[in-house]
Amino acid sequence: MKEKYLNLFTDYGFKRLFGEEDSKDNLIAFLNTLLPQKHQIQALNFTHNEKLGATQLDRRAVFDLNCTSPSGEHFIVEIQKAKQKFFKDRSVYYASFPIQQQAERGNDWDFELDAVYTIGILDFEFDEDKSAGNKDVVHTVQLKNQHNQVFYDKCMFIYLTMPNFTKTEDELETDQDKWLFLFKNLHKLHDVPRRLQQQIFLRIFEKASIAKFTPTERQTYEASLKYYRDMKNVIDTHVEEAKEKGREEGREEGIVIGIEKGREEGREEGEIKKALEIAKTMIEQGFDDANITLLTKLSAEQIQSLRQKRGVGDE
Repeated sequence: MKEKYLNLFTDYGFKRLFGEEDSKDNLIAFLNTLLPQKHQIQALNFTHNEKLGATQLDRRAVFDLNCTSPSGEHFIVEIQKAKQKFFKDRSVYYASFPIQQQAERGNDWDFELDAVYTIGILDFEFDEDKSAGNKDVVHTVQLKNQHNQVFYDKCMFIYLTMPNFTKTEDELETDQDKWLFLFKNLHKLHDVPRRLQQQIFLRIFEKASIAKFTPTERQTYEASLKYYRDMKNVIDTHVEEAKEKGREEGREEGIVIGIEKGREEGREEGEIKKALEIAKTMIEQGFDDANITLLTKLSAEQIQSLRQKRGVGDE
């Protein structure tokens, strides 16, 4: 592989550096650069990343990382590699699970809620930002009233639009700058930048070094990286084809419609097709269902169907 360090936009890379027990300090330090002072985190506990609705008819939510602080705050952290239709709806829907589940405290519950934070690290820009020329990286969203005053401060959405982060190493001033630079550029670096010569970042570079992976870790990462690159390539191809079609027709409306259609078709076709291909490879290589689900996001039923077709059991 050409890269020396892993790509943080892969599922494997993100979970290795932020979702394991020995990576909690990384996650805490990163989140504290985004959170209000009164909700700074001292410790975190990982919880099950899958949440089910109240009935079998409810859809389930699968988070990249789901954790709580000892004082009760809930944190949902997700990497979003490509734009999805109704992304904001999905984000609000996911945030509703830790809110609803707080009602399980008992019959004498007085409806007091612990804070819920949703943090999305996005490899795309919001459409409204593009139209308005807004280049903000950090988007903080809360419930406010008609006077622009915070109505409720226990539910917050923080989105990082990474394409808008363009600072170079010499321009890094705050800890938040350094973390954003790391997310955007880790896989492009060959040495630890001078401004990231801090203990926590040095540990990250150590754990992100591909040369130190075991054969199994390297194989899992390569499959995750292939999935990420193939999905991005499919989406980019559809977008470019849609743009070209719009140009040929000479209509602005055609460009807008074509781009949106290309993105949606590319995401759906590309994600499903590549996920199935990677799952087939992982089945042949002896991976269990849990690891295949973690990497591909396929359901247990889809994986079992693949195993039956290929005559391979889950060992």
